[in-house]
Amino acid sequence: MEPDKNVMQKAEVLIEALPYIQRFNRKIIVVKYGGSVMVDEELKHQVIQDVVLLKLVGFKPIIVHGGGKEISRWLERVGMEPHFVNGLRVTDEPTMEIAEMVLNKVNKSLVQLVNELGVKAVGISGKDGMLLQCEKRYSGGEDIGFVGEIKEVKPKVIYDLLEKDFLPIICPIGFDEKFLSYNINADDAACAIARAVSAEKLAFLTDVEGVYRDFQDKSTLISEITVDEAQAFVDGGGLGGGMLPKLQNCIDAIQNGVNRVHILDGRIPHCLLLEIFTNRGIGTAIFRNGDERYYHPGE
Repeated sequence: MEPDKNVMQKAEVLIEALPYIQRFNRKIIVVKYGGSVMVDEELKHQVIQDVVLLKLVGFKPIIVHGGGKEISRWLERVGMEPHFVNGLRVTDEPTMEIAEMVLNKVNKSLVQLVNELGVKAVGISGKDGMLLQCEKRYSGGEDIGFVGEIKEVKPKVIYDLLEKDFLPIICPIGFDEKFLSYNINADDAACAIARAVSAEKLAFLTDVEGVYRDFQDKSTLISEITVDEAQAFVDGGGLGGGMLPKLQNCIDAIQNGVNRVHILDGRIPHCLLLEIFTNRGIGTAIFRNGDERYYHPGE
């Protein structure tokens, strides 16, 4: 009796995933979770399913999340108009209070989703365990309030949670030398945390397919790029405004110990699994000079 074709395809998928499961077993993977994927309930559940699966097959995932759209929504609900300078939210004291409230609310909702799938999650902010110490960040010399730039990461609380088999979920609220609260850009927080724990992978879930040589031409998506090629691309000035700081963050992460960084379209269902467990990823992978051109066995 011939096996059902659908069953055989499932077996082939699992076999294709095997080398990646072996390679990344017990390795730390930081997932920066943000963008529209956070407000679409179906996509949110799919991302959490992906991360839970990574945990259950032996990876050590860490989620770092933003919540800018939710913060803006709550500010509007209380009659406060959001203001931005060079893409950074102007954060006065009332705004900071709402931002911290909203980010902690988002944090615990993600914890609940992970717990519902049978994995123990713990939600923390950068204030817990003195994880993220920061200083005031300025934008073009302009004071934009309680917006922080990370000075130091103390990852002991993360290691303690991983050792006890918890999945850490981190919101980007830090503190300064006077222990005042600061809102930190979630991309910056994810990169700093990935560097501090020497993550094997750092994955950004975004609202674009990846990095393009020409953003107007969707056929120019870059699947793989070395850190030097990426730096030349940044220096060349051909990137759109939103991708420029993200790609620079990726470069900094690799130069400071992270093995590989991925920029993924979070709007694609199960994008994390497709990128990590298949021979052909779906986003842009940035890696160290001299490394093999991605993990594509058999190609």
